[in-house]
Amino acid sequence: MDYLVFQLQGVMSAWGETAVGEFRPTANYPSESALLGLFAAALGISREEEEKHAALRAGYGLAIAVQKSGRLLRDYHTVQVPSRSKLKGRPHQTRRDELGLPREELNTLLSTRDYRQNAACLVAVQANEQAPYGLEELAKALREPRFVLYLGRKSCPPSAPLNPRILSAESAYDALMGYGQEEAQRLGQEKPNPVERLVWGQGIAMGCDVDLETFRKDRLLSRVKWQFGDRTEYVKLLGEA
Repeated sequence: MDYLVFQLQGVMSAWGETAVGEFRPTANYPSESALLGLFAAALGISREEEEKHAALRAGYGLAIAVQKSGRLLRDYHTVQVPSRSKLKGRPHQTRRDELGLPREELNTLLSTRDYRQNAACLVAVQANEQAPYGLEELAKALREPRFVLYLGRKSCPPSAPLNPRILSAESAYDALMGYGQEEAQRLGQEKPNPVERLVWGQGIAMGCDVDLETFRKDRLLSRVKWQFGDRTEYVKLLGEA
């Protein structure tokens, strides 16, 4: 079986969880919807192309090897925005256009946003018969993305190349571990970076038993409307988080 494996490393990352009110939490590893958004950006798929996003969702199984959960960083965030009524009929292609109003007509929004510092993980992708793009094509897009890639939020660019590779292995577990060993050899390390946990969903041959089953609201329903459904997630604990 062929798997596409790549790495995600960042000084900061933000993998959004369900947000209530002014609090914007983050998980310590990517959601399914975040990874599909990463693929869409690499391929040049715009947010409005709902059918293409749905095809990405149906075409691949995903697994994650969490190497470092990173440290939590909490930011008290303020941003100025005009009301919708003030923007009506006013073209605003840039942030400067959006704020081109008298100060008294701008509102201030307050929020608390979480980030992870120096987190790292590996991602394995398995294509099924419905996959709209082959693994080689997806790997090429990750090497030469059409749109800028970031780790959840635009303020969180990757701090290292994604370095995608196609590996033949008996399972996603073997592909992830093999990739880690190859990276260690390439960087001159004595041993690969340890893995804290493995996380995966349906549609991928993981090749290991399950310690936990959880539900996560990250199943993409509509990118335009920002609608997400529940999904079963499987977890294998390998080390101390």
